Amino acid sequence: MKTVLISGHFNVIHHGHLRLFKYAKSIATKLIIAVESDHIAGEDSHVIESLRLEGVLSNSFVDDAFIFDESVVEIIKRIRPDFVIKGKEFEELFNPELEALESYGGKLLFSSGDFVFSSSDFLKNELREDLSSKFILPNSFLERHNLQKDHLIELIKCFSKKRVLVIGDLIIDEYINCEPLGMSQEDPTIVVTPVESKKFMGGAGIVAAHAAGLGAMVKFISVVGEDSNAEYALKKLKQYSVDSTLHVESNRPTTLKQRFRSNGKSLLRVSHLHQEDISLLTQEKIMKEISEIITDMDLVVFSDFNYGCLPQSLVDKISETAETYGVRIVADSQSSSQVGDISRFKNMDLITPTEREARIATKNKSDGLPILTDNLKKISKSKNILLKLGHEGLFIHSTYISSKEVFTDQIPALNSNPVDISGAGDSLLISSSLALISNASIWEAGLIGSISASIQVSRLGNRPLNLNELIRYIRD
Repeated sequence: MKTVLISGHFNVIHHGHLRLFKYAKSIATKLIIAVESDHIAGEDSHVIESLRLEGVLSNSFVDDAFIFDESVVEIIKRIRPDFVIKGKEFEELFNPELEALESYGGKLLFSSGDFVFSSSDFLKNELREDLSSKFILPNSFLERHNLQKDHLIELIKCFSKKRVLVIGDLIIDEYINCEPLGMSQEDPTIVVTPVESKKFMGGAGIVAAHAAGLGAMVKFISVVGEDSNAEYALKKLKQYSVDSTLHVESNRPTTLKQRFRSNGKSLLRVSHLHQEDISLLTQEKIMKEISEIITDMDLVVFSDFNYGCLPQSLVDKISETAETYGVRIVADSQSSSQVGDISRFKNMDLITPTEREARIATKNKSDGLPILTDNLKKISKSKNILLKLGHEGLFIHSTYISSKEVFTDQIPALNSNPVDISGAGDSLLISSSLALISNASIWEAGLIGSISASIQVSRLGNRPLNLNELIRYIRD
């Protein structure tokens, strides 16, 4: 097995690094990255060493990485790589690594990696962007419902006392960044080459991870295939402090959704999945486990992507069991590229459909939002509806129990410059649900959910929410 070593400070992993890493992997089996310590990097270190190391390790081309606080020559003598790669700009300079490499037959190679900009320039641009105002609290909404930021924060702090069961379709999201090569001469097709790929937990798995990140004690139940994506899911869920039971069905793959992207735009989505209902045997195993733990739960979350994990008979049994023991129940059933029906989840404390999903369930194409949500409420018998309107924000429909009056209101989209809208609904679902079981009003729950969604869409890929992050956004 041949190894290649690259060293540097790596403030931000940009396209130049990616091309260099890709070149390194084309000539060797193992790529090792040595990251300069804060002491060695000095003024060139714009990010602390632990974060720079984390950024390097997150790259799929990198097999191993470490922080060093000695000369690169000493590192070469110790690990004896077959190749050391340096930037093209070092080719005409003195390179102390050469003597150490030649002592055992190693080679020094130079490759520019086609650097277009430097890490420090990229970082400055990112920091400048972060300082711009993207996130705005809806003051008029707060005033209408007499909501106080301090009380919202107290509600969020209660999340850590809650016990949550999440059940639904686990999905692995893979983002594949591509370099555009041009137009095919044979047919009108755009040609790209993959540069880097990154996987994220998705589907019901990220809902469970969000709940854990917000402080709740989480039990997650789902179904996976007998494959590497299932192993990835188990590893990630453990990393996110989620207690999970993943039932294996060898005849179905773990659902994988790939997004091919270039220059910040999605080019193509490819889904690897199996949409038939899970087997009766697996349903029985799931029901048996839930029956044993339901009395310990405060909340059951159905996170349905209509890929077969939640057959109607299983949903009805779980709902009936939860109601028997007074456990709150919420649901989301996504109908994007697939067909679903949010109204099949009956007697929920909260459902969070999109407008399209609500119109599919009610077969209502023309009525306004108040009538649409009222129709959906009657069909599903749900207590509260948070209707997701995309860039228009959130429409809230609730019944005031003591008077049976229906109340509606709308929260505008809180993030004016979303980076990636994937996962916004998942973060809204779990954070608003946790707020409800923490005795929040539907207005407070809707606002907390909207804030969580605005945080989620500000970054690429599904990443678990964090309790302190959510509090900071509200406070600041």
